[in-house]
Amino acid sequence: MHLPVNFDSVSLDGLLSDWLSALREFSVEAVVVLGPDPFGGVEDRQVVAVHPPLLADAAKALADSHDFGAPWRASDAPLVAWQHIAKSDSLDTSRWRQLWLAHGFQTVVRVEFPLPVGRAFECFMFSPRELTDRAEAASIVWSAMNIWPLVRRSIATARSMLSPRERECLMLAFEGRTAKESAQRLRCSERTINYHISNAMNKLRVDNKMAAIQRACWLGAI
Repeated sequence: MHLPVNFDSVSLDGLLSDWLSALREFSVEAVVVLGPDPFGGVEDRQVVAVHPPLLADAAKALADSHDFGAPWRASDAPLVAWQHIAKSDSLDTSRWRQLWLAHGFQTVVRVEFPLPVGRAFECFMFSPRELTDRAEAASIVWSAMNIWPLVRRSIATARSMLSPRERECLMLAFEGRTAKESAQRLRCSERTINYHISNAMNKLRVDNKMAAIQRACWLGAI
């Protein structure tokens, strides 16, 4: 599986396109990334990215469903799921399954990347044929885990509502550093640190630093 060496200047959509090209040897023809709604409840998810874009409605239906949601993550279920969509017991009640079948897809492989407080990023990879070889499914899962750090970095850039300095201050707070320690690290005043933290809290619609850190995690910023 060959992927570009340098993704620093590649957009999230371009990154997914390159990833999908590499996955075509396993008959994967669509990729969806779901992430938590930072301003919603534990069940609320958003479509972070979908490729090809023409499948946006099917991806939105997946995000709106409760499949693989908070109750599923709270169980002892694994972080990886592999399903033949047409054979699912919940086909009659799952709009997302009907839409993906209508687009000609038969199999979905899902990989979860957990976040704090019961949230997660989820990568879904769709194939128009049934996978019968576990080695193929394992290779698809491995590709997702291998490329995820690059995808997450692109997600942080694409979804960011924080300035680089605000993000940096929250990251230092996430590490447990006080405002004084952060100021020493960034060579500025404590007042400047608190100013950036306050701005981040306002943008993230919270009234305390811990909640700001959590929502920044859910956006992929930390």
